[in-house]
Amino acid sequence: MKESDWKIFKEIKEKAIESYCAMVLKEFSEVINDEDEHVHNRYLLLFELVQNRNKEMSLIFDGHSRSRAHIQLLLIRREDLADPQLLEQLSSEFRDETDPDKILPTA
Repeated sequence: MKESDWKIFKEIKEKAIESYCAMVLKEFSEVINDEDEHVHNRYLLLFELVQNRNKEMSLIFDGHSRSRAHIQLLLIRREDLADPQLLEQLSSEFRDETDPDKILPTA
């Protein structure tokens, strides 16, 4: 991995974590504030949601190393969490290698 790609990847990952957390906190807030749902049901749903989002966050973001950068960027891009301006600064090779539309099968 090129040093320039590594530096940009670190920025992408940092912004992606912020975006992910903001998205998840909004989701938690919606569950908590859903007055149409019984309080106990909201608690159970929130508990399950926290567990699921924690697993997802761990899968996408845990382990900061060059060897994991490709898979992490692929997952970040699959979740549409990558800053487009920063993506454009990556080498075309690294962008292509982490493009979920080219790598992951479509459903």
